[in-house]
Amino acid sequence: MSMSLSLPHISTSFLSPPTFQYTHGHSKIFAFWHHRGRERLRPASMVKGPHGFFRVSSCSSFRGERGAAEFESGAEEEEEEEESNSDEEEVEVETEENWNFGSCLLPDRWDVLGLGQAMVDFSGMVDDEFLNKLGLEKGTRKVVNHEERGRVLQAMDGCSYKAAAGGSLSNSLVALARLGSRPIGGPALNVAMAGSVGSDPLGGFYRTKLRRANVQFLSAPIKDGTTGTVIVLTTPDAHRTMLSYQGMPSTVNYDPSLASIVSKTNILVVEGYLFEFLDTIKTIAKACEEARRCGALVAVTASDVSCIERHYDDFWEIIGNHADIVFANSDEARALCHFASKESPVSATRYLSHFVPLISVTDGPRGSYIGVKGEAVYIPPSPCVPVDTCGAGDAYASGMLYGILRGMSDLKGMGTLASRVAATVVGQQGTRLRVQDAVELAESFAFNYDSSTIRSDVSSDHISSL
Repeated sequence: MSMSLSLPHISTSFLSPPTFQYTHGHSKIFAFWHHRGRERLRPASMVKGPHGFFRVSSCSSFRGERGAAEFESGAEEEEEEEESNSDEEEVEVETEENWNFGSCLLPDRWDVLGLGQAMVDFSGMVDDEFLNKLGLEKGTRKVVNHEERGRVLQAMDGCSYKAAAGGSLSNSLVALARLGSRPIGGPALNVAMAGSVGSDPLGGFYRTKLRRANVQFLSAPIKDGTTGTVIVLTTPDAHRTMLSYQGMPSTVNYDPSLASIVSKTNILVVEGYLFEFLDTIKTIAKACEEARRCGALVAVTASDVSCIERHYDDFWEIIGNHADIVFANSDEARALCHFASKESPVSATRYLSHFVPLISVTDGPRGSYIGVKGEAVYIPPSPCVPVDTCGAGDAYASGMLYGILRGMSDLKGMGTLASRVAATVVGQQGTRLRVQDAVELAESFAFNYDSSTIRSDVSSDHISSL
């Protein structure tokens, strides 16, 4: 027997939740797409280039002195990354003068556009003596300036360490592009990112690596700008010391080019770290307004507890007025609710779901929750042997986005898929979902859900309940 839930309208000074018609059981949740039209989300077909759907490369090593970049990369492969075995070759790094999309044919419409921080990650193994010489406290995260970054890179000159087009959002976008790289359960997905990179070699490296992972970076480099970096120094006892350089300038401007891209997007994903830059908050608001005007969904990643605490009002201004989906872990969800640490993640999920159509809250090895209009659906964790938990939340978000874009109507199944993607990343070294794993997950997804559950698009006005 189904049970109808009718919750009162919630009104605050800055939140205007959409109207829901929610029924529990075998009927539908007429909520997620609320007042959007039926023509709102049409997955664009993917243009297959000369190298097929897969255009990936291994992680690269980076050698630098005083911030000057020299890159070496593993050989490209069509189907799968073999990072440890590939022969190294020089990577062509784009500069401001030759920046373009080459022979790449861009689609008329993007399934997902990510607006976020473009950061190059450097990761290497060091010992305690190395940290002591540089005066770094082991296991901490520190924001550094350009000179400090150069000093650390100079100290690492001669050491072997890897460079990757990093950042939380880019992890999700690469995983999504790999999940959707083949027309399994629907057309291949078109994924892009916009952000701030400089005209320096690091900016060219970032764009090149993302493009090889089938994610187009659509923002032009900033003249005389420097690209942000995160240096991750790991000691033999597995402690990580992180040095973050934000880049100059770090803000993302809302120009006609970005406005045009946003207007041709099905889902806009905003990375929470961008709230650290006050000028960029204006860009976020304008991008969200344009996305909603053009019928796109807006998703926001909570990103970091301290970031939420410093910019609480700004987060809620965007979430309350624009967001259709919010991705958070349990600590971030509690921070958004102003809940104490003793409050359960299910309570935070239920609370947030009164204000946003769909809430995704991960709780580490304890599982996750999907919240819709006061109800929280529990998703058990997928079994795995943990190797590296970094990037688990990013992978989970990619699974949720993939399920939405494939028109999946079962929340439990969608969460289970997302949990499996996260478990796959946790069970490996590194934050990126591997190509072959992504293909197997997508095939399993299509096999387990028949055509009555999977829709060819997500332009309908409802999704099924549990």
